[in-house]
Amino acid sequence: MLDFYRQMCLIRRFEETLLEMFSEGLLVGTTHTCIGQEANAVGVLSHVDADLDVVVSNHRCHGHYIAFTGDVSGLIAEVMGRVTGTCGGRGGSQHLCRGNFYTNGVQGSIAPLATGIALAERERGAGALTTVFLGDGTLGQGAVYECLNMASLWSLPLLIVVENNRYAQTTPSELAVSGSVAARAEAFGIETAELDTTDVVQVHAAAGAAASSVRRSGRPYFLVLNTHRMAPHSKGDDTRHPDELEALREHDPLRVLGARLERSDRARIERECREEIAAAREAGEEAPAAGAALAR
Repeated sequence: MLDFYRQMCLIRRFEETLLEMFSEGLLVGTTHTCIGQEANAVGVLSHVDADLDVVVSNHRCHGHYIAFTGDVSGLIAEVMGRVTGTCGGRGGSQHLCRGNFYTNGVQGSIAPLATGIALAERERGAGALTTVFLGDGTLGQGAVYECLNMASLWSLPLLIVVENNRYAQTTPSELAVSGSVAARAEAFGIETAELDTTDVVQVHAAAGAAASSVRRSGRPYFLVLNTHRMAPHSKGDDTRHPDELEALREHDPLRVLGARLERSDRARIERECREEIAAAREAGEEAPAAGAALAR
C-alpha cells in the first residue's frame, strides 16, 4: 500500500505542478490532468510488464505514463517542449511514445491502434498483453464497436479499460451515453467487469483478475472503472457546481488509501514526491527548447 500511495502521490503532484506551470506560461500546448483518477493507472498497470506488454493511452495520459515508466523527468521536459523530453519536446502532452507505451489525443483512433497491436502481438506469440484506456466520451466513436467486434471474433489478448469519470469535457454522461456501458462489450461476447470505486486496492484486485483472464484465455476483457475527475477537463473549463466538486473529496483516491497509512509514512512519501517533481521541473527549465535545438 505504501508503494501504491507513493505512485498516486507522485502522479497527483505532477498533475498539480502542470496546472501551475500552465498558468505561468511554461508549457507548450495544452494539458489534461487525471487528478482523482490516479487509482486506475496504478491499480491496472501494476499488472503489466513494461518489457513485454503494451499500453495505449489517450489525452489524459500522464498517470498511465508515470505508472508504466516512472519517467517523471522525461515527461515534464516533454510538456515544456524541451529536447530532453520523452519525444524530444515535439510530441507534447497528448502524443507520447516510449518503449511499449503510446498515446494519441484523437480519441477514436486509440481503439483501432490497440486492436492492431493486440493482433500483431498474438501473431508474434510472445504472450504480450495489450491494454488500452478509453474514456466514457470515446464510447461515442463507432470505431470502438468495430474493434470490440474484431477483438472478440479474432480472440485478441486485449484489455479494454473504460475510465468512466461521468463527463465528456463538460457534458454529463447521462446526456451522451445511453444504456449500460458494460453491456456494450457483453453484446460482442466479451467478458466484462464493472467497479464503482476509487480504492486502488479494489482496482488492483479487479485489474489482476482481468489481466489474468486475458493471459489465460487469449481473449479480450472489458473493465469499466466508474471514477471521478476532480479537476477541470483541461485547464479551467469546469462548469460543475462547487457543491458537486466538494462532494468528490470523499472519493479522492489518496484520501481513501491514505486513511489506512501511518501519518508519518504519508508525510514522508508526500515530501519525497514534492522533491522529485521539483527536481524534474528544474532540470526541464534548464534544458534547451526543442525549437532552438532544431534551428541550430
